[in-house]
Amino acid sequence: MDNDERLARIGARAAAEVAEGSIVGLGTASTAEAMIRALGVLVAEGLNITGVSTSNRSSALARSLNIPLVALDDVDRIDLCIDGADEIDPNVDVVKGRGGALLFEKLVARQARRYLIIASNEKLVPRLGTRLPLPVEVMPPGWKATSREIAALDLNPVLRTSPDGSPFVTDGGHWILDCDPPEGGFSDPSGLAHALKAIVGVVEHGLFIGMADLALTIDKDGAITETVRPGR
Repeated sequence: MDNDERLARIGARAAAEVAEGSIVGLGTASTAEAMIRALGVLVAEGLNITGVSTSNRSSALARSLNIPLVALDDVDRIDLCIDGADEIDPNVDVVKGRGGALLFEKLVARQARRYLIIASNEKLVPRLGTRLPLPVEVMPPGWKATSREIAALDLNPVLRTSPDGSPFVTDGGHWILDCDPPEGGFSDPSGLAHALKAIVGVVEHGLFIGMADLALTIDKDGAITETVRPGR
């Protein structure tokens, strides 16, 4: 099964979790976009939902599919948020942010009654910080000083750039430092999450700890596996 087919299958499976009349958080990047496309089909068939987007990119896609959208501040609840991930550990803690929308993804996810992660099974890791750098969103002014403080946490931050070599700019107007982890990954992801937020200049980080309720992952043959957070 090729990658497009895998995305379509897991997107459709995730969209099937969306109930009539619900308010849905719409994630960002390729896997979440497959889910949004599947939701667009259901909306065209008569499903009544309202979306809360996590990025300008996802908003544009949702509007093109006639999915009604509202701003996060215009709702007092989100029934279900569905998003992708870059790493998923056995506790269903995740690393996110390769798509550059980690701040708004976390803002939406924290308002959700249920938080569903969808991904290819390559994203499953025994420990966070073993597959990809950790994205950290920072204020542009003073970013070099912020970077030095992040480096003191045994991380190696590198400024993310656009194809033309200029700094990548998030929807919120911030920059992203992609931080190579120590060898073997993060021994204490929760402690690292708190330490990062304590640094002046850090807006948000890509560690989503204790947030996701369920992960759906798909293998190369198209088989989907459910992993429930322990204790949920």
